Amino acid sequence: MAVEDKPTSGRMIVVRHLINFGLNPAAVAYAMTTLGSGMINNIFSFYYVKLFLNKYKISEGAFHQSQVVYMVWNAINDPLFGYMQDNSRVPCCSQRRLSILYGAPLYSLAFLLAWFPWQTYAPGDWLSGLHLMVALCAFDGMLTFVLLAQCALFAEISSHHQSRLRLVKYSQVASLIGSSSVLFCGVLTRNMEDFVSFQAFTVLIAILSCGCMLYTGLHSESRFDNKGPDLDADDADDQTYHQSAFSFSMLKSLTWEIMSNRDFQLFVFMNFFQVFMLAFFNNFTMIFAEHLIPPDVLPSLAKSIMYGAGFICPQLLVLSCQSQLHTLGYYRIILFTFYIEAAMAAIMLTLGPQHYYILAFFLTVNMVIIQAAFSLFGLPLADIIDTDLQKYKRSSPLSSMVFGTNALFTKPAQSLAPMIVVNILNQFGYEQLKDTGRDSTPSASESLQRVMFYLVCVVPMCVAALQALAWRLFSMRSSHTVDLKYVDG
Repeated sequence: MAVEDKPTSGRMIVVRHLINFGLNPAAVAYAMTTLGSGMINNIFSFYYVKLFLNKYKISEGAFHQSQVVYMVWNAINDPLFGYMQDNSRVPCCSQRRLSILYGAPLYSLAFLLAWFPWQTYAPGDWLSGLHLMVALCAFDGMLTFVLLAQCALFAEISSHHQSRLRLVKYSQVASLIGSSSVLFCGVLTRNMEDFVSFQAFTVLIAILSCGCMLYTGLHSESRFDNKGPDLDADDADDQTYHQSAFSFSMLKSLTWEIMSNRDFQLFVFMNFFQVFMLAFFNNFTMIFAEHLIPPDVLPSLAKSIMYGAGFICPQLLVLSCQSQLHTLGYYRIILFTFYIEAAMAAIMLTLGPQHYYILAFFLTVNMVIIQAAFSLFGLPLADIIDTDLQKYKRSSPLSSMVFGTNALFTKPAQSLAPMIVVNILNQFGYEQLKDTGRDSTPSASESLQRVMFYLVCVVPMCVAALQALAWRLFSMRSSHTVDLKYVDG
């Protein structure tokens, strides 16, 4: 008993210190994983495509093969991990904080895989394709395991709407700090030109990230961590046998119950395109800016600030909209962002590519709005979890399964975006241009720049229109007006 009292008393000391500073201990503990994951996720998504295309010179075929394997793994690991975390009796899986505690070191190590080549790659080297495949699958596997547990914590720390908005607020502050890693990385490594410095920076970020997530693992807590009645030995053995014998049947049944929710279907459709647009801008903004905006208009430092703003400003935007989230609710705010995206893209398309400063502003604002709206998506999913809990009278919510089933259909967009865009760009000579540099024929360069500009304008305009049409049918619009849906357990 004395052994268990030590971490508990240590946790109480931390809680008292946080309260003395006017901070909410549960929200701080939750947000530390947002801080840690934000540091490494933003760097990974922003740099890995350019690294493998331009530095490792991976072939288009190997790039697509890696993305297909990643797409399959990306889709299936979320519902599987979700089912495991919601139904397992092993503490490191069933308890959210322990999933984060044990997963954090592996998550940070997986982040480092991409940045250290296995040998000096020749153009088209098959090993660079294998490297990309392993790096993507390892990183996403650990990201899924840790962040599914954090997503479940979002729904399970409290059912109170105001408490969830507090989690969003703290999380956005943490994300704001974490997103600055892209800015500092760009400035300190000259946008990856100084590759040795870039590698050293990623190691430092991995260590800091791991420490932040370990804090969550030590100090966070779900209302349902001690779920389920105590069983005697015989009953426990019988239930273990029952679960192992019918695990696939149970997985199928629970997944179907989640998928039959019409609001869940609409959310997944809308979220698929949001994930697509996030990958589109995160992976290619640097490439688009380098080809569409001349270096004498925006030098490297200015572009680094622009890229950093694209990751930092979404959190500032969400934090500045806290009162609107209380009064208008997330539904109207998310719908409004779709209208803004479509309108801005139409205006940019009309103006043309020669307005360089407006184009730079457009690219940055698009990154900001899309990421800011995505930061609110935990709120509708938490409402869906609450509805599922009440409808099926469950003893504990299927939080990880709901987030995992959502990811089953939306995560493939992370691979589809780079596959489609790289294929289009290579049809207009990007693969040859990145090998020969800017000393290519003017006509080839102009053709590539033209298709890049149309991608930057037409894709957001069409996608935002589809999202708005789907989101207008979503029915859970008034959770912000309900003070307490049910009493916290």
